[in-house]
Amino acid sequence: MTDDEWQAHVTREAAKAIGRWLEGRGGLHHPLRSLTTPDLEAMAAKANDRFVMLAAERIKDKPQEAASLRWLLAG
Repeated sequence: MTDDEWQAHVTREAAKAIGRWLEGRGGLHHPLRSLTTPDLEAMAAKANDRFVMLAAERIKDKPQEAASLRWLLAG
């Protein structure tokens, strides 16, 4: 998978995580303007969690291609 393909994959996965979060709070039919700051922070956290999980998997599977992602997981 090229870097561009991986970025597209991660973006789709993050969007899915946000969609699952929205569905869990009562559905996708609510207007976006009804979202509060904590709602937006929760969506961002879900997307970030998914990205970190995918980055960790990529580092584990192909460490030679993922050196630029290591800083994300460093403490």
